[in-house]
Amino acid sequence: MTDTATTGRALPHPDREQIRLESVLHALSDPMRLQIVRELAVVGAELTCSHFDLPVTKSTTTHHFRVLRESGVIRQVYRGTAKMNVLRRDDLDGLFPGLLDSLLAAADRQAGRIGAAG
Repeated sequence: MTDTATTGRALPHPDREQIRLESVLHALSDPMRLQIVRELAVVGAELTCSHFDLPVTKSTTTHHFRVLRESGVIRQVYRGTAKMNVLRRDDLDGLFPGLLDSLLAAADRQAGRIGAAG
């Protein structure tokens, strides 16, 4: 499904039945992409790309969002000039029950462990 009704700028997304476990796991294997997903999960609403303060170049940030979108982890739509991002939690939970919660909990534990070690 794409959002072209108001903007004419459609971004390709896989349909729910096209989302593959290996693509999701690949998308979440990168620390920057995992950080994006963790923030989206906490907020539980749409966030602009500019909301995320990642220590990488703009082109690299764009790449990370594209990988997340093409794997089916997030949905991106234009709202005016802003590209909005939202976690596809319903799709992921429906396809892979418990996976997202387990990964997010593990990422939180890891962040606490690494933070405590530093």
